[in-house]
Amino acid sequence: MARWHLEATDMKHKPHYRTKGRRAKSTLRLPDLELAKAAVLNSLTNADAQRGYRHAIDEFVDWYCSEPRLAFNRTVVVRYRSHLETRQLAPGTINLRLGAVRRLAYEAADCGLLSADLAAGIRRVKGVKNLGVRLGNWLTAEQGHALWQTTDDHRLKGKRDRAMLCLLLACGLRRHEKSRIGGNMTASHRHS
Repeated sequence: MARWHLEATDMKHKPHYRTKGRRAKSTLRLPDLELAKAAVLNSLTNADAQRGYRHAIDEFVDWYCSEPRLAFNRTVVVRYRSHLETRQLAPGTINLRLGAVRRLAYEAADCGLLSADLAAGIRRVKGVKNLGVRLGNWLTAEQGHALWQTTDDHRLKGKRDRAMLCLLLACGLRRHEKSRIGGNMTASHRHS
């Protein structure tokens, strides 16, 4: 009885990477990738984050499945980063997509589809350096102040609009993101 107890205790402390009868792999097929993708998306609560991760993972899966029987490891993710760079994507976009691939590897390992060592190697893939170039139309401090001053703060609607603009400007939010925090600004400020 003591020997059985020692063997059972020994088995508890041994690391295992199997779940539900699966053995960790190095090459993932489409069903495995879809399972890991579902795990990633289920772990996110924000709809915008889910949409971004879904797009990034789908793009990676398309690239990964187009290559002949690649192992899902650090070298492949470095090759994918090079592929993204040749497409001349912005560093922020590349880093976002690499983050989604890292999360995919983490969830695949958590589901027992990928070995923990391979997932750790994928997580160590570095992103692209962001040189600090801001893309898009950013308001200067003076333009933001002028926009904030256009509201009529004598009326309740104007006070609401001013508070909303203050929040948008201070937090650097986009116009579509204001709907998440509530309220509709007057038509004069919708296209600012």
